[in-house]
Amino acid sequence: MATFFNQATLTYNGNTVNSNIVSGELVEVVSATKTALSADYGIGDTVSYAVNITNTGTQAFNNLTVTDNLGAYTFDETTLVPLTYVEGSVRYFVDGALQPTPTVTAGPPLTVSGITVPAGANATVIYSARVNEFAPLGTDGTITNTATVTGGGISADITAQATIPAATGAALTITKALNPTTVVDNGQLTYTFVIQNTGTDAVMATDDAIVTDTFDPIIDITSVTFDGTAWTEGTNYTYDESTGVFSTLPGQIVVPAASYTQDPTTGRWVVTPGSVTLTVTGTV
Repeated sequence: MATFFNQATLTYNGNTVNSNIVSGELVEVVSATKTALSADYGIGDTVSYAVNITNTGTQAFNNLTVTDNLGAYTFDETTLVPLTYVEGSVRYFVDGALQPTPTVTAGPPLTVSGITVPAGANATVIYSARVNEFAPLGTDGTITNTATVTGGGISADITAQATIPAATGAALTITKALNPTTVVDNGQLTYTFVIQNTGTDAVMATDDAIVTDTFDPIIDITSVTFDGTAWTEGTNYTYDESTGVFSTLPGQIVVPAASYTQDPTTGRWVVTPGSVTLTVTGTV
């Protein structure tokens, strides 16, 4: 509810007379909320949002437009947009019933027009966006985007926001390489395992990360190193020469967290993974 004031002016023969001031209450019957349907985000993720528009009045509101800034923020006197609308993802419901797809402009900003909210009803617009390279990363990273509802006889723009944080925790990947790729009987070969962490948290000994592999052909292990430090069988790893099963022991694999930087020129976020290397050398 908003209070408004109004006063009239009468002019005649060079004279001016003001009327009394009247006041009234403008009851706002349309409201909007925005909900993020994704708990957090990482670069390349798809996140979804729902904008719910409620009409408690006795008249329908037609031809409304929902505009979403897709998380736009200011960086070094320019505007960066961390979300990219996923083409064709808009769904429009009235009281839970799916409606024909409204008019959509991908933007940025994203605009969805032609929304109708009947009297005493609610309309929901659901859509998805891909997290791009301008999304803030790290433990303090967030995306806050604002939806604005306009048109259709609404007296003042209605805004609703949703904020989601960047994903936290460890995020490991492992790649394996063989050198040489062609080996003769009784020849030597080396398996190299590179473990990378693109997450915000380091993997500690207490996390009990374990690497297992079954070497085929079975090898006679001559050395195992972890980031250049020699490992000892029974202390750092186990190996069954009859089956070729190799396994690191719990608490031996530790991987540092990633680092995140924002390019001062482009504003793009760059991830430098934490990385460790495990090598196993042996003869066939």
